[in-house]
Amino acid sequence: MERTVLDLWVGLFVAAGIAALLVLALKVGNASTTFNVGETYHVIGEFDNIGGLKVRAPVKSSGVVVGRVDKIQFDNERFRARVVMNIDKRYQFPRDTSASILTSGLLGEQYIGLEAGGDSENLKDGGRFKLTQSAVVLEKLIGQFLYNKAAEGDGKK
Repeated sequence: MERTVLDLWVGLFVAAGIAALLVLALKVGNASTTFNVGETYHVIGEFDNIGGLKVRAPVKSSGVVVGRVDKIQFDNERFRARVVMNIDKRYQFPRDTSASILTSGLLGEQYIGLEAGGDSENLKDGGRFKLTQSAVVLEKLIGQFLYNKAAEGDGKK
């Protein structure tokens, strides 16, 4: 009888572990964050570097999810990444709103952050962000830091 109770507890523990892994996988896969798929409008941002941004990544303003990344394309004429975003119609942004690719969390999830401007006219369907800020690439930052340190060392001799 004692063996059966022990087996039951082990089984419950294993089932709880599997459920926790499933929740973690959904969180990492961005499937647990829901977004109202009601009426939306499309806006476009062009970036020099999108880093690890993916389709369905959140578009946030003040920490609130206001949309999702719909498409990521490469512009052969301007040699930039074109990101098409679906924004919920409930959220209207001025024409001079800026878009930045930001990173959050320990796993480095990338999302687009919107910072509203002060224009009296709002973005319309198919509108473009005039001000964009690309993703910060860690390798470039480290390379610049090392180059600057090496340049400082050469100047002291």
